[in-house]
Amino acid sequence: MKREVYPPNVWRTRLITLAFILAVAAPAHQVSAYYKIIDLGTLGGRSSEAYSINNNGQIVGWAEDSSKNMKATLFDQTGGGNNIDLGALGGKWSEAYSINNNGQVAGRARDSSGYYRATLFEPTGSGKNIDLGTLGGPDSAAYSINNYGQIVGYAYVSSRYYKATLFDPSGGGNNIDLGTLSGWYSNAYSINNYGQIVGGAQNNSGEVIATLFDPTGGKNINLGVLVSGGFSDALSINNKDQIVGWAWDSSGYQRATLFDSTGAGNNIDLNTLIDPGLGWGILEYAHSINDNGWIVGYGINPAGQYRAYLLIPEPASAAIMVLGATLIASKRRR
Repeated sequence: MKREVYPPNVWRTRLITLAFILAVAAPAHQVSAYYKIIDLGTLGGRSSEAYSINNNGQIVGWAEDSSKNMKATLFDQTGGGNNIDLGALGGKWSEAYSINNNGQVAGRARDSSGYYRATLFEPTGSGKNIDLGTLGGPDSAAYSINNYGQIVGYAYVSSRYYKATLFDPSGGGNNIDLGTLSGWYSNAYSINNYGQIVGGAQNNSGEVIATLFDPTGGKNINLGVLVSGGFSDALSINNKDQIVGWAWDSSGYQRATLFDSTGAGNNIDLNTLIDPGLGWGILEYAHSINDNGWIVGYGINPAGQYRAYLLIPEPASAAIMVLGATLIASKRRR
């Protein structure tokens, strides 16, 4: 069943602005109460990255194996190391970018010719994976699958340009170009169960900016940055209009970011919401947020290694998220 997409409005702008003010205004001594963090491990190599978490707590991304290959991975959420290699399409490298509440996994994998192709993974790791095709060019990637099986990502339209794409989940090739912000290329990273799609698109100045795509082909919304003149990408939208991704700071470093879904620009650097005394370096990307407000991504752990992380809201931040989500849901039911 297809659900109606609810566009941003003044009421939500005021609500989200209030929530941001409450979060930023919290006393400094409460910072350590926001999140606990879990190292999710690898497949025998040194590095890993978590891209998506569903409402059942299942997490996917990639992990390095003992042969230094990057492999699509279903992570053990406890950090115990019982991670599952999801295979590829005849090549050695793959990445899993999204898992829905039904356990369906989408991402990309190299084929036997060395091209990356948008892929629907078989979640047990049996290797029975589906190539989702392109828009006529050589490469593609599937970044998000919602609970209705709708899949978005990017696909090349030629050897030079790629566009945000709504994929045919059967692998039949009936893929749809979602457009840009008046630039040459775009990328769709997430689709929620209301059909709302976020990603990044080039504007007419050549900058790539976090974008809320209009799936009907109308006007796309610029979600803004952390600093003027910076770049950004929106990587995930949950069913409560919460959007995460990354944006440049004033020094040009990527920072995990919580975006204002209205496009008003009230965006928050997530690094400011964890206890610096824990010793983590910069959290560079926030790749996914579920409906409980759990966030996964990657950053630099206390040992100086790039590692997948899980952020779990503690009571102070959880209360703000629940307040906003409850009021939005109430408004929708009216």
